[in-house]
Amino acid sequence: MASPEIHHDPVGHRFTAVVDGLEAEVAYRYEDDVLVISHTGVPRPLEGRGIASALVRAVFEFAREAGVRVRPACSYAAGWIEKHVQYADLLA
Repeated sequence: MASPEIHHDPVGHRFTAVVDGLEAEVAYRYEDDVLVISHTGVPRPLEGRGIASALVRAVFEFAREAGVRVRPACSYAAGWIEKHVQYADLLA
């Protein structure tokens, strides 16, 4: 599957992707100058298609461009960073 189109909602503090009419998301908040990934959610029919991974990658790419550190507080993002060490330099 091609990577889904990802949208960043900076006001709502989330990244989203709509696939097959269903919305997946990564929510975040700021704690001081650290971007904290608080939730990754993918509807069950979309699981296993790499959508959560693409969303978390988008958050890390955004953080790199913005020059902020990241703390993966949700279990999915914490597991994701262990497999994608090229982003480890962004960890708070």
